[in-house]
Order: sequence, then structure tokens, then C-alpha cells
Amino acid sequence: MIKKLMLASCACLLPFSAAIAGGLPVDTKSEKTIVATSQSENSQDNWNKIFDFKDLNRWIFRLRLLNVDPDEDSNISTIGGQADVDDAFVPEFDITYFFTKNIAAELILAVTPHDVVANNTALGNVDLGDVWLLPPTLNLQYHFCPDSKFRPYVGAGINYTVFFNEDSGAVDSIDYDNGFGYSLQAGFDYEIDKNWAINVDVKKVHLDTDVTLYSGATRVDADVDLDPWIFGVGVAYRF
Repeated sequence: MIKKLMLASCACLLPFSAAIAGGLPVDTKSEKTIVATSQSENSQDNWNKIFDFKDLNRWIFRLRLLNVDPDEDSNISTIGGQADVDDAFVPEFDITYFFTKNIAAELILAVTPHDVVANNTALGNVDLGDVWLLPPTLNLQYHFCPDSKFRPYVGAGINYTVFFNEDSGAVDSIDYDNGFGYSLQAGFDYEIDKNWAINVDVKKVHLDTDVTLYSGATRVDADVDLDPWIFGVGVAYRF
């Protein structure tokens, strides 16, 4: 009985053994499926590592005190002179979202009031009143050392500034054109605990506006580069 079973087993294995020995093709569909599944799992693991889908606190909310310091330059028609825009200290709120441990996007939200004067014109120093700016800025950031307490970063992005609530000062009317600009950024977070950190940040925003003012029947046009430096310090909460 045992001898018959052994002979039957050998008979079943004979075609497969012959195929291997003779170099004949064999059905490797199952083996290919196993390999493909393994490669798919490895690819998914690599994708997860790149985009850190697991165990990553993706959001940071920051509250900062800003010093907005315009680095202005101007060209004023008719009366000449130079525009002078004062600096401002304002609170600011920003939201950061992490796509990976290193790459994030930041949106800053703040409004800033500024007094404006045209100095050394043909009419002397002319008070141009004040104006408010809403300059939402979106930056793409790269964060170094994301797992350390000291986490520096750099960024670059776009800005769109809205001028509103203009007060014309000594002239009859004044109008500022809204406009796009671009920004550069550097800063760092210093971890206090799992969620909280201290933040220090510096931005340079390249921004210009066309200004039109009237005094009586006289129209004056000005091209003003504001180009503010923005210095900020505050707290960050990550979750």
C-alpha cells in the first residue's frame, strides 16, 4: 500500500520535474501575484514614509506680535519728493499645514495701519493721512530638523495686499491700488512641550502700489514700493 502511494506521488511530480530539468515553461502566475503584492505593499510603505500619514500632527496655529517696517521707495509726479510710510506693531494669526514632516504651507492674517507723508516735495512736506492694509500671504515652507526641539525653516510665496479705510490728510482725495507681491521668509520654532512652541519669524514682502491723489484740480500720481520687513515673535500650538 505504501509503495503504491509513493509511486503515485512520483507520477504526480514527474511532469513538473521534467519541465524544470528540460527547461520547459511552467506556470508562474501565482509567483508573479505574490511578487506584485509584495511590491505594492513596499510602494505603499514608501508612500506613507514620504507623506507621513501616520503619527503626524499636521496643523500649527500661531499668534504673534509683528513689527511691520516698510522699506519704501517712490516716484512722485508733478511735485516730486519721497513717500514716507511709518511702521506698525500689530497682532497676527497664522495657520500652517504640514504635507510631510518637512514641507508645509503657511497662511498669515493681519491688518496694519500706516501714516503716510510726502517729504521734500515742491510744496514741502505733505500729510497724506493714513491707510489700512490687509496683506494675506501664502508661503510654501521647508522645515529642517522636524524631530528636534529647535526647528528652523525657510519659505517663499505670494502676497495680495488690499488698501482700505484711506484718510486723505491734507489733500482732497487719495486712492491706493491693490496688488500682488511675493515674500521670502525665515524663522524657527522652539519646542516647549509636545504641543507648544516659541516662534520667531522674519519676512520680506516685495510690494508696490500706484497712488493717485487730488488737491483741487491738480492730480498727482505716485509709484510707491513699500517692500516691508516683517518681524514677528509669538507662540505656536501644534495638533
